[in-house]
Amino acid sequence: MSDRDQQLQKMKSQRGFVAALDQSGGSTPKALKQYGIKEGAWKNDEEMYALVHQMRTRIITCPAFNGERILGAILFENTMDRDIDKQPSADYLWKVKRVVPFLKVDQGLDAEKDGVQLMKPMPKLGGLLERANAKHIFGTKMRSVMKQANPAGINNIVRQQFEVAAQILSAGLLPIIEPEVDIHCPDKPRAEELLKAAIQEKLNALPSGQQVMLKLTIPDQPDFYADFVRHPKVVRVVALSGGYTRQEANDRLRKNHGVVASFSRALVEGLTAQQSDADFNKALDASIQSIYEASIT
Repeated sequence: MSDRDQQLQKMKSQRGFVAALDQSGGSTPKALKQYGIKEGAWKNDEEMYALVHQMRTRIITCPAFNGERILGAILFENTMDRDIDKQPSADYLWKVKRVVPFLKVDQGLDAEKDGVQLMKPMPKLGGLLERANAKHIFGTKMRSVMKQANPAGINNIVRQQFEVAAQILSAGLLPIIEPEVDIHCPDKPRAEELLKAAIQEKLNALPSGQQVMLKLTIPDQPDFYADFVRHPKVVRVVALSGGYTRQEANDRLRKNHGVVASFSRALVEGLTAQQSDADFNKALDASIQSIYEASIT
């Protein structure tokens, strides 16, 4: 099989989870702070991104980080454009680690309207997708957020997500659609009901031969997204940690059979720049194992 066919097969059928290593822009200082590097340790964006690439390189090159338990890894643009161990990041992930490379393509969130935050316009998406293909990226991810159970807002989010997904599919990449329900949404179960109905309609309307992935907040009702797990247009349903601790995210995930993790903060919880390599590798291995076990329940 071609690399792409192998990657698709891995994403469809192998047990494991997706590592989200895609904090960017405004979230990068938070990610570095969590890692034990305080603001002021860099003078400009270039130095900041160099530090975050060192952090991600340390994670990805860790012996525990490999394709046995990790299906894919989501990168952000700056990481895609850099090298790991003298290879382009996406090539290193697949050729060395057998981890499928994805790219975050959204450019952040618009201001809240109708209880949601849509993605900012992406006028340069076409060029980014061309570069992603040239860099051997398999798929993409894009995030929008629901703060309220507002039917109009939620329908707008799902419509925008699937419109952008169509452009990504036409470029030959697999889109991860991520309409996040904020875990602090005052009527989270109702928001999830509205979201499920809107996604179902769009999935059923996808042209023959097209498939997507879904990245969703872990629902309050166990197995609420079971229909998506079984849907022929869905390669995989993955769950975001959404601000939950790793323990709580894992506990909630176990109640949703067939859904696997795509954790970001929860994955790197407890990792710091100050740890020795031995301590860092041990902590990351334990994190990966706990998320893996929760994902295969």
